[in-house]
Amino acid sequence: MEVSTKPGSIATGRSRMVFRAGLAATAVLALAACGHKKEVRSAEAPTQITTIGVNSYLWRASLDALSFMPLLQTDSNGGVIVTDWYTNPKNPTERMKVSVTILDADLRADALRVAAIREVQQGGGWVTAPVQAATVQKLEDIILTRARDLRRNSLG
Repeated sequence: MEVSTKPGSIATGRSRMVFRAGLAATAVLALAACGHKKEVRSAEAPTQITTIGVNSYLWRASLDALSFMPLLQTDSNGGVIVTDWYTNPKNPTERMKVSVTILDADLRADALRVAAIREVQQGGGWVTAPVQAATVQKLEDIILTRARDLRRNSLG
């Protein structure tokens, strides 16, 4: 038996229907695959954590770094930590007060501002004295390093 492939013949019409059905099935499967979104997970913890108003890694790292000093004020929504005067037992004629401000929800070096006030005892009273720039810079470095470690460890 010979199959005719002339236009309008039954064999040509049936081939077209099979081809169209296959093409439609392929299109439906392709579209169905596009509709399913696959969750992509980052290899690192997010840098922006805003459940407390500021970056939680910087907040926790700041509290950790200042844990030896008495806290006077903390505001997790505004990102402000102010310590009370701290006197080192090894040097009772000197005291310091520190304030940390977290300026952004992202974990970035410029999202952190540290300020310190130093006083020394003279003539029975306290007199303002300069704070070494390296002191503030070292405290910032400690906080930023701790925040990065907290972020890295949050992956588990």
